Amino acid sequence: MKILKERWEISKNWQLIFPLLGVIGLGYSSYRLSSLFLKNQHIIFNIIVSIGLFFLLLKLVLFIFEKLESKWNISYRWELISIFIVFAVTGSSSVFIGKPIIKLMGITKDNLPSFAYWTLYILIGFIFYQILLVAIGWIFGQFKFFWAFEKKMLSRLGLKRFLD
Repeated sequence: MKILKERWEISKNWQLIFPLLGVIGLGYSSYRLSSLFLKNQHIIFNIIVSIGLFFLLLKLVLFIFEKLESKWNISYRWELISIFIVFAVTGSSSVFIGKPIIKLMGITKDNLPSFAYWTLYILIGFIFYQILLVAIGWIFGQFKFFWAFEKKMLSRLGLKRFLD
């Protein structure tokens, strides 16, 4: 446990929740991926493949963390896990919230051409994503990071005047 705390720069026990959530999320993702590829295989074979995928994904994530640690200005390594969890939760939540909003507006695949429907769907999802990114970032204690991230993203889209 001491090595884990040192590696992720964890000073308080409550911060251990982020590596735990990261491992659980990675394990779940590994299992879902193996289930996707091995639809009708025996559960034991699926679990074995999941374990292999878990370690491959773990190597990939740790490699990405190394690259992003120097790029993003963060204080502690455990914050990287928190930031990635916020991105994951926000992406799922924006779709979860956007779908009923589109239905409330009366936008369906039946009454619009496919291109128009998907353009509006992506646009509405993007708007909710921006709002949720800052809100969920605040819940996970990363408001400062995500507010700066949001300002940078919106300025790249030419929407900086809305932030002033």
